[in-house]
Amino acid sequence: MTITQQDELDGVKDIGRIVANTLQAMSKAMEPGMTTRELDDIGSACLEREGAMSAPRTTYGFPGTTCISVNEEIAHGIPGDRVIAPGDLVNIDVSASKNGYFADTGATHRLAPLSSKTGSPKLDRLCRDGKRAMQIGIAQVGADKPLAGIGTAIGRFAQARGYTLIRNLASHGVGRALHEDPEEIATWPTRNDKRRIRKGLVLTVEPFLSTGGLWADQGEDGWTLYSTPSAPVVQYEHTVVATSKSAIIVTLPG
Repeated sequence: MTITQQDELDGVKDIGRIVANTLQAMSKAMEPGMTTRELDDIGSACLEREGAMSAPRTTYGFPGTTCISVNEEIAHGIPGDRVIAPGDLVNIDVSASKNGYFADTGATHRLAPLSSKTGSPKLDRLCRDGKRAMQIGIAQVGADKPLAGIGTAIGRFAQARGYTLIRNLASHGVGRALHEDPEEIATWPTRNDKRRIRKGLVLTVEPFLSTGGLWADQGEDGWTLYSTPSAPVVQYEHTVVATSKSAIIVTLPG
């Protein structure tokens, strides 16, 4: 989607605010002892209250309203009976549509461990750096800038900090559909992508930062993705709109 008029921007901002508020509500409500289904129900109620529809459910028939991935699950986790425990690494991904406009956002949270002795500074650092990697990618979004600049900047940061990037889960165009052109926007360094960012382009920026993982492989349920090699992975995501100078982040709560 390329935005050319104000009502289009207003529509994307509206659904962006809704998914951001939903993610925020789920993040605040999440606590040890609740199931991922109970957490998903909170997200479902938020979207329903705003007149929005779950994008993965309506687009792909996903068996949940939001994607909730815990520990070894890195993306597309199905909400269910899994109980969230202290110290867990939990990714929540919320995408939805309203009035024909789509937005997509996500974040990884680390629940506090039972005691400081069982804490993991490496995982806390991974979360902080995962968010920073997303911000570095967003800083590369602007009219006529190279799309590959997003992955180049994120890759430089990841390498300097000793991380790897999952290389088959990419950013993508969004706006009139959950996934649309430009597809497969790498959040890792590439050499042959000569595409440039158009003014008004709507896209996600969502690097998957890891302490060793390189690929995402599908599990037996046909949805949930796991890291290969097995390693912790975090993902942070915003939907943004390219302007002549920088990016407008539309997935902010408010």
